Amino acid sequence: MVDAGRPTPERKRFFRRPLVWIVLIALIAVLIGSFWSGGSEYDEATTSEVLKDINDGNVKEANLLDKEQMVQLTRDDDSQVEAYVPAGMMETVATELEEAGVDFDTEVNETSVFVSFLLSLLPIVLIVLLLLFFMSQMQGGGSRVLNFGKSKAKMVSKDTPKTTFDDVAGADEAVEELREIKDFLEDPKKYQELGAKIPKGVLLFGPPGTGKTLLARAVAGEAGVPFYSISGSDFVEMFVGVGASRVRDLFTQAKENAPAIVFVDEIDAVGRHRGAGMGGGHDEREQTLNQLLVEMDGFDTRGGVILIAATNRPDILDPALLRPGRFDRQIPVDAPDKEGRQAILSVHAKGKPFVPNVEFDTIARRTPGFSGADLENVINEAALLTARHNEKAISADALEEAIDRVIAGPERKGRVMGDAEKKMTAYHEAGHALVAHALPHAAPVHKLTILPRGRSLGHTLVLPVEDKYTQTRSEMIDTLAYALGGRAAEELVYHDPTTGASDDISKATKVARAMVTEYGMSAKLGAIKYGTSASEPFLGKDYGHQRDYSDDIASDIDAEVRLLIEIAHDEAYAIVTEYRDVLDQMVTELLEKETLNTEDLARIATRVVKRPPMAPFNGTASRKLGNPPVSTPNGSKPAEGPDEGIEIGPATEGQGPQA
Repeated sequence: MVDAGRPTPERKRFFRRPLVWIVLIALIAVLIGSFWSGGSEYDEATTSEVLKDINDGNVKEANLLDKEQMVQLTRDDDSQVEAYVPAGMMETVATELEEAGVDFDTEVNETSVFVSFLLSLLPIVLIVLLLLFFMSQMQGGGSRVLNFGKSKAKMVSKDTPKTTFDDVAGADEAVEELREIKDFLEDPKKYQELGAKIPKGVLLFGPPGTGKTLLARAVAGEAGVPFYSISGSDFVEMFVGVGASRVRDLFTQAKENAPAIVFVDEIDAVGRHRGAGMGGGHDEREQTLNQLLVEMDGFDTRGGVILIAATNRPDILDPALLRPGRFDRQIPVDAPDKEGRQAILSVHAKGKPFVPNVEFDTIARRTPGFSGADLENVINEAALLTARHNEKAISADALEEAIDRVIAGPERKGRVMGDAEKKMTAYHEAGHALVAHALPHAAPVHKLTILPRGRSLGHTLVLPVEDKYTQTRSEMIDTLAYALGGRAAEELVYHDPTTGASDDISKATKVARAMVTEYGMSAKLGAIKYGTSASEPFLGKDYGHQRDYSDDIASDIDAEVRLLIEIAHDEAYAIVTEYRDVLDQMVTELLEKETLNTEDLARIATRVVKRPPMAPFNGTASRKLGNPPVSTPNGSKPAEGPDEGIEIGPATEGQGPQA
C-alpha cells in the first residue's frame, strides 16, 4: 500500500526538473500581478469612441490615469468604458472634458506601480532561484549543497535482486576464499574462540571481464549484512581534502552498522603508487590514499568490517596498501579453464532455447583464453543472430558465428576483393594453415577463411587441444614459424611480400624479443632479464632512468631477435616449398568454398609429415646441438636430447623465393 502523504520517487524526479520550476515561478508571478491589479470593471473602447461620447454629452464623470495613458469614462446610462490614449493626446481629452463641463480627476494608480516593481524584480528572483536549484542538483538535493565530503557509497538494499555464489562459475578458488568471509560474518565467535583473525581486506585482481565485480555482488547477496559499494573514482574530487573526507565518512557508516562489507571497485584510481607523479607533490589522490591506509589499519579486529577491493592492475598499487594487516588476502581471478568455461556457458544459457545437438563442451574447447564476459557475449551474440534469422532456438552454427564475431569482428560482406587480391589472401592464409599443420608443437588448425571480418581480409584459427600455462623454447619457435607462414607463402608464390603480414610480423617480433629479454632463451645472452617491464606506467618513476644494459648488449639483443625471426622464417619457407602442391590445392578449394575446416585440411594435407622437434640452438643460425646431461633424482636414465633434429642454416646466395 502506498502512503499518499509521502512523495513517490517519480514525483521527486518530476519536481527536480528545471523546466517545471521555471513554469511554476512564471505562473505565480502572473497570479500575483492579476491579484494586485484587482482586475478591471471597465469595458474597452477606442480613443475616437471616447471623444465621440464626450462631444455628444453622454459622459457623467471621467478619470485620467496619466502614468498608464488611460481614460476611464462613466456614461449617463452608468456604463463604464476605458481607452488607451496615445502619448500627446491626453491634453486634448482633458480639454474636451472641460469644454463639455464634465468633472474629471487625474490620478496615479498605486497598485500598478507595485505590480510594475514586482515584474521588474521577477527576472532577478528567477535567476537566483535557478542558481540555487542547480547547485542543489549537483549534490543530489537542496539540503546537500555543500556536503562534498559525504560518501557516495551505495548500500545494497533488501529489495535489490540478489546474486549468489550459485551464479558464479569458473572461479571456484575465489568463491571458496570468499565463503570464509561470509562464514566469519555469520558466526564470528567460532573464529574468535580459536584466536583467529579474519582478513581485514581482500583484493580481487585479474584481467578484465573475469568476474571480480560479480564475485563482490555474490558476497553481498550471501552475506546478509550491510554492503556498501563504491568506485575508486568516486573518492576523487576537484576540491582538496574531499576524497579523504569521503573515506572517513564511508568507514564511519560501516563501523556504525558492523558487521558490514565495503566494496571498492577499481581501487587503482586512488591506490596507485605514491610518488609516481612529476615533482613529488602531495596531491589530492595521495591524501585520499593516506586516509584509506589509516582507516584500514585502524580496524577493530572484532568490529566485523571487511574491505573487498577489485582491480585489473595490482602491479601499480602502493606497497603499503598490499601489506599484511590491510589487504591480508589477495585472490587472483584469472581466465577460466575448459571446465570453467563450460560452467560459465551453462550459467549464461539458462532461460535460452537451444537445439538438442548443441554441446557446451565443444564450445568450451573452441574458446581458449575467453573470459567470463567474452563467453556471455558469445551467448548473447548467438541469441541475436538467431532472432535476426527468425529462428526459435539457438543452433551450433549460430554459436560458431558468434565466436568468430567475438574473436575477429563481424563479417564484412560489403568489402568485395578483386580476384587477384582474393587469391593472394588465400595463399597467405593457406601458408599459415600448412605451416601450423606441419609443425609438431603448433596448435591444430580449426578453420581458415578468406571472408573479410573486422579489420582483416581473412584469418586462420588454431585451437590448442588443452589449456597451457607455460611454453618451451621449441614451442615458441613453432609459434614464430606459424606467424610467418603467410609471409613465406607470399614470397614463394609472388616473389613480392604484401602489407597483409604486418600484424604477423608485429606479433612475431614481440614474441622473439620477449624470448631474448625476459625468458632467457638466448644462448649468447644467457638467462638474464634485460630492461624494465613494459607494465611500468609511471613517468615519474622512470624519468631520467637509463636502460640497465650497454649499447653493445642492445646490439646483441637486436641480433638475437633477428636470428630467431630468421630461423622461424626459414622453417616456414622450407615447409611451404616442400609442400607447394598441397599449398596450391588448399588455395584452389579455399577460393571455391571460401572457408575450410579441420576435416578439409586433414583431407588435403594427408601426405604432410610432421617436422621433427627443434633442437636447442647455441646463438648461431644452426640448431643442431644436443642437450646437456641430466641427472634425475631416482637414478633413471635421462631423456635423450633431440640430437637428430633438423638443421637450417642462414639464408645463402641463391636461396629465396622460387616460382
